[in-house]
Amino acid sequence: MTLDEFLAWERRQELRYEFDGFQPIAMSGGTLEHSAIATNLVLALRSRLSGGPCRAYRGDVKIVVADRVRYPDLVVTCSRAPPGADIVPEPVVVFEVLSASTARIDRVAKNAEYRETPSIQHYVMLEQAAQAATVFSRSGEDWIGRLVAGPDAVLSLPAIGTELPLAEIYADIELGQGEGED
Repeated sequence: MTLDEFLAWERRQELRYEFDGFQPIAMSGGTLEHSAIATNLVLALRSRLSGGPCRAYRGDVKIVVADRVRYPDLVVTCSRAPPGADIVPEPVVVFEVLSASTARIDRVAKNAEYRETPSIQHYVMLEQAAQAATVFSRSGEDWIGRLVAGPDAVLSLPAIGTELPLAEIYADIELGQGEGED
């Protein structure tokens, strides 16, 4: 299946599917913690990005990266999309909330795809069971990773001119219960 064939097929489906370059992959539901982290994240970014050129979108819209289709938990773009678009143009920051069932794909396959996409400046992987994130940021030709962890830690996202305290992303979430499904 080609990317164009997948996009035409997926637009006729009731469910969401990612495309790994070869075949459709059905998207599954997630845990309450997963949803709460993503919701806190979108609320935090919405207030910080308001009035500027960038906009955050929750995981019901797709991005095309390295001839693959992904539905990140949250994506930020600073480019305008035409009305009715279902693909986020030129993603700048991509967030994934890790789960036991998807962590390997998020850490390896998606990391490579996002690194190959020139518009993506930061890729943030958030843990479900701890206040911790692995952040990959573009630095020239390099893709540099760092761990940000703890209640006082702050995510620095200079590509969109903002910082996010992990305490805000993980507010009102009971941690340490183990990772659930996506």
